[in-house]
Amino acid sequence: MFFTLGISWDWIVILSLLLIYIVYLGYRYFRTKKILTTLSEEEFKKGYRKAQLIDVREKNEYEAGYILGARNIPVTQLKQRTKELRKDLPVYLYCQSGSRSERAAWILHKEGYQDISHLDKGFKHWNGKIKKVNKPNY
Repeated sequence: MFFTLGISWDWIVILSLLLIYIVYLGYRYFRTKKILTTLSEEEFKKGYRKAQLIDVREKNEYEAGYILGARNIPVTQLKQRTKELRKDLPVYLYCQSGSRSERAAWILHKEGYQDISHLDKGFKHWNGKIKKVNKPNY
């Protein structure tokens, strides 16, 4: 005689997959916190002049306004352009909200970069000086 709980196999599979996904998200969250330092705006302002400041947003977002001294290396191009960065200097990342800079940190960590920080809440909450690219009007 088989004992049944009244749950069909498709629900068991779905719940198992959901549990695996939740465990994976937890792993990514805690692993990201280990490889990436999240800095408040004040902490970011204190250290970004001594670091490699990278704006990982796309070019059009960068041209609309960026933190003075930042280089634009979009996260979509970062893997191909890591040679432009030095491993012996800290890397400060920022994007619009913080999610792309977290992805960029994973890419850099896999390439061997150790001292990686990003701006908490991203550029949209930045109150410091910004520069805009003025495009010529043709």
